[in-house]
Amino acid sequence: MGTYDVELRAVAEPLRDCTGGPVMLTDETMHERVDKVLAGMHERELEQLVVYCDVEHSGNFAYLAGFFSRFEESLLVIRADGTMSFVLGNENLNKASKARVQASAIHAPVLSLPNQPDAVMRPLDELLREAGLAAGARTGVVGWKHFTSPAMDARHTFDVPEFIMAALRSAVGSRGELVAASDIFIGEGGARTTNNANEIAHYEFGASLASDCMLDAMDALDLGATEMQLGDKLVRYGQHTNVVTIAASGPRFVKANMFPTAHVVGLGDTISLTVGYAGGLSSRAGYAVGDSNDMPEGQRSWLDRVAKPYFAAYAHWLRTIRVGLTGGELFDEVERMLPRSEYGWTLCPGHLTAEEEWLSSPVYEGSDEVLRSGMIFQIDIIPSVEGFGGVSAESTVALADESLRDEIRAEYPELWERMQRRRSYLTDVLGINLSPDVLPMCSTVGYLRPYLLDHGRALTVSA
Repeated sequence: MGTYDVELRAVAEPLRDCTGGPVMLTDETMHERVDKVLAGMHERELEQLVVYCDVEHSGNFAYLAGFFSRFEESLLVIRADGTMSFVLGNENLNKASKARVQASAIHAPVLSLPNQPDAVMRPLDELLREAGLAAGARTGVVGWKHFTSPAMDARHTFDVPEFIMAALRSAVGSRGELVAASDIFIGEGGARTTNNANEIAHYEFGASLASDCMLDAMDALDLGATEMQLGDKLVRYGQHTNVVTIAASGPRFVKANMFPTAHVVGLGDTISLTVGYAGGLSSRAGYAVGDSNDMPEGQRSWLDRVAKPYFAAYAHWLRTIRVGLTGGELFDEVERMLPRSEYGWTLCPGHLTAEEEWLSSPVYEGSDEVLRSGMIFQIDIIPSVEGFGGVSAESTVALADESLRDEIRAEYPELWERMQRRRSYLTDVLGINLSPDVLPMCSTVGYLRPYLLDHGRALTVSA
C-alpha cells in the first residue's frame, strides 16, 4: 500500500447536496458544441457527417440535438457549412422543432417501430439525399464508439445498422467515401471529452443526484431489507438512468436476472449498489456485516486483503490526477499501488462520463493522451480477488485548470461552494489531499463503508 495507512474509523457521513434542479445548457454552449464538431470535420477533411442515434446509443446525437430518439432510430446529417437535417421516424418527427440546433426534418418511417405505417413510401437512400447527403463526397459516419483495437481497421469499421449503411453507400455512390468518425466526438481531443463551466454545472446535477440516492440506499441497508426496497432509494425525480440500477444482495444474475428482486439482505451477504444519471454514477460494493466477526467463514481477512489496498489505490488516484498528466502515467500509478497480477482488475482505472456512464477513456496502459481541463472522470477501479467479494466506491470528479475554475466560481458560485465543501471533506475527514485541478462532482467521492451494516464508520487514509 505504499505510504498510505488505511483505517476504518467513525466519521460523519457527507452531506446530501443535490440541488434538485437541473441546470440547462445555454445557447452559447450549444453554439460552442457545433463549432467543435465542425472543426473536427475540417481536421479530417470531411464534407459531411451522419450521426446515428437510438435510445441506448444517443450521446453523440443528443450532444447537438438536445434530445435523443425514444423508441426509434434517428440520423443527423451535418454539412461542412454547418447546415443540418434530421432524419426521423414517426414518433420523433415532432421533436425537430424542439431541437437545440436549426435543422430541417425529413420523415423516414423505416426508422420507426415494427409494423408502424409508412406514409412516405420512399427508400432511405432517397430520403438521405433529400436531407442533403451529397453523392461523391467524403462522408463521416458516427455511431456511438470509436474502435481502438489494433486487430481492426478502425477507419472502415462501423457500428451502425447495415440497412442504414447500405442506404449511405447508395447515397454517396461509388465516387464517395465513408469513413468512421465517432472520434470527432469521443476520441483523443474529441468534442465531448472536455466541458465548459455551463456543461460541468449541467452534469453536476446528475452526479450529485446519484450520490444522494446512494447515501439513502446505504442508510436503508439493514438485515431484512429487500433488494427492491434498496433499489427504490436509488431512483428519483423520474430522471433517466444511464445504467441498469443495481441493488443486489448475495449472488447476482440468478437465472440471468439483472434487476432487484424481493430477496432480503442476509448477514454476510455481498452487496452491490449502483445508480447513474447523465453526468455521473455512484456505486458501492461491500458486505452486509457490522464487523469482521460477521464475515463469512474464510473471508474475515477481506478488509486487509482487498478493501484497504483498494482504498489506498483509490486515494492515490485522487491525489495523483491533475491536468497535464498522461493517461499512461495515471494507469501506471494505479498498477504500482494495486498490481493487476494480485488484485485482478482488467479494465482501465478511470474513464470519461457524460450522458453515457462510460464515454471513452484516455487512461490505458501506454497512453500518451494528456488529461485536459474540462474532463469529467469516473473513478472506476474494479478489483477481483478469488475467494472474496468485491469492493467499490465509484464516483465522479472534474478536472479544471485555473481559468475554468475562475469561470465556475464566477458563473456558478453556489456550485463552486459545494465543490469546495466536498474538497474539504475529502481532506479534513477522509485524509485525501487533492490537486487544485480536482473538483468533486458529488459529496460521496472517497466515502466508502466497507461493512455496510455499520453506518458510522468509513475508510480513511493518512500518509
